[in-house]
Order: sequence, then C-alpha cells, then structure tokens
Amino acid sequence: MVTPEPPGPQVSRRGAFQMAGLAGVGLLGGSKPAGIQPKDSAPFSCIPRYLGYREADLAKPYASFFTGKTAPVQPQVTQALAAGPFDPALGVPLGRLDDELSISGYSAVETGYTILGNGQALVACLTDMPGVRPEMWDWWFGWHSWESARYKLWHPDAHEVAVMREDRSGDRTLSDRERYVGNTSFVDEYIGPHLEQLAIRFRDPAAAGFSAKARAGALIYARVGSSMAPVDLGWVVHQVRATPTGSEMRSRFYLNVPGVASVLDLNTGCGLVRGLAPLPNLPFGKDFAAHLMQHCGAEMNHLSRFLPDLYARFKDTP
Repeated sequence: MVTPEPPGPQVSRRGAFQMAGLAGVGLLGGSKPAGIQPKDSAPFSCIPRYLGYREADLAKPYASFFTGKTAPVQPQVTQALAAGPFDPALGVPLGRLDDELSISGYSAVETGYTILGNGQALVACLTDMPGVRPEMWDWWFGWHSWESARYKLWHPDAHEVAVMREDRSGDRTLSDRERYVGNTSFVDEYIGPHLEQLAIRFRDPAAAGFSAKARAGALIYARVGSSMAPVDLGWVVHQVRATPTGSEMRSRFYLNVPGVASVLDLNTGCGLVRGLAPLPNLPFGKDFAAHLMQHCGAEMNHLSRFLPDLYARFKDTP
C-alpha cells in the first residue's frame, strides 16, 4: 500500500484554500526578492517569466530542439476529452495506486478524468513513446529544471519558468535520480488558461511504499503545491515501463489532497517579483482536470519525440 504522506502537520481542505487566499494577497511568505537562486543568475536576481524563447535561450547548446508549438496530443487523449468525465467508480484511490501500477496489463481507465467520491480530482494519462527508454525520464527530471530554457523544451506553449531549490547539477557523483529525488522544482506554467505557480517536491517512491514491480522502469513521485504559500494540493505519479517499441508512461494526478508544506521550501520572493498568478478556483473541478489531462498528454508526447536524441547529446552535461 502506498503511504501518501508521512505523519506530520495536516490541514483541512478549507484551511488550505484559506492559506492559498492569503498568499494571493501577499500575507504569507516574505517579499525579499532573493528567492531560490538558479546557477546562471546574478545574486539577488530572479529569472523572468515569459512564454517562448529570447535571444539568450536561442544561444543554448540544445536550441536546435526548440519548436514554436507543442505537438498535438495522442488519439487516446482526444477521445477522453470528447467523452467527458469517466465513472468515479472506476477510479483507483491513491492508497491503492501501487496495486494498479504493479499489474502487467492496463487499468479500466488509463486516460481520463473524474471527481472521486471523496472529492479528489483524479486525472490519468497514457502516453506511448516509441524509441524512449525508461531511464531517459530519470535523466530528464534530473537535468531539465536547472534552466528555464530546458523546461521550455517540454511544452513551449505553456512552460515559462523552472528553478531547482538545490543545485545538484555539478555533482557528477550523483545518479540522475539522486539529482531530483528529495529536491523541489519551482515552476510557473499554464494549465489550460490558468497560470500556476507550483512547487513540485520529489519523493522517494520506494520509501512511500511503491513495490519493486511498480518501480521496474522509472517511477517519478511528487507532492505538488503552491510555490507561494506552504500549501500542498495534490500528488503526481509518472510510471514509465518498457514496451516492445520503446516505453509508455502511465501518469496519475490526485488533486484536492491538502497538506502543510515547509515555509522554507517556497519561492515566494521571486514569485512576487514576477507577479502573482490569479488564484485558482478551489477545489479543483472537472474543467481543470480536463485541462490537466490535455496538458500532460501534450507535454509527454511532445518531449518523447526528440528525447532519445536529446539524451544522446546531453546525458553527460550538467
């Protein structure tokens, strides 16, 4: 059984949403603009937020992989969007997710979205990735968040800023996985029309109770919350398993799962400098879940098209 959260401070859904509201009016967190400093920034500066690419981005050694638009989603995502929410009875609770990810076949719903009986929004997304090996995704999560331009490779229509809390890129004794597990990625991105300021806190899936079978390829597991307030709002899991033609990713998002995050694990200063995003409509409903499914389907399909070439060229690059 998966243990979603170790014992610690808990917060009610109402309390979490109230805290998020306080963040929106600047009553939580400091205003010092130092924030979390990326490796390529001057002291007390913050990376600007913008869509697309600027001159400095185009000078990056991986700029040949930039595209003007994100690739379309795969057919199963289009079909799920057209079908609307699936029957909540078919949804697998977070506590039983290891059972679902340990099977060799497929679940009743691999691509779709719904609101479970407990009020949690569940999003599932399956992405076929020919030519991609599971370890390439561990490398990607350990490589991309050191520069916002790398983050933009993933979804050029929606990704603006990415900063890692702790810069581990220069430590070549670490494995790809060790560069991101236990670390936090602060990102500004659009989910549908909504600009989100997020803190993605990567956890060790083995410590959380995921079995060796579920982790046989790559398993990315993270707590997702606000980068502006000590509020957690959900969980994300990406399982990558090998197929005869490459691999496939089975993504799961559980939203409306509130908790308290550390006030030391925020990027409030730079978030205020860039400007606060409008507050989301909480709790997250079916419309947001549909946008999230489309976003996940687009970014995973887009990156998988050139990930093998990117990996071959930059796997040894900090």
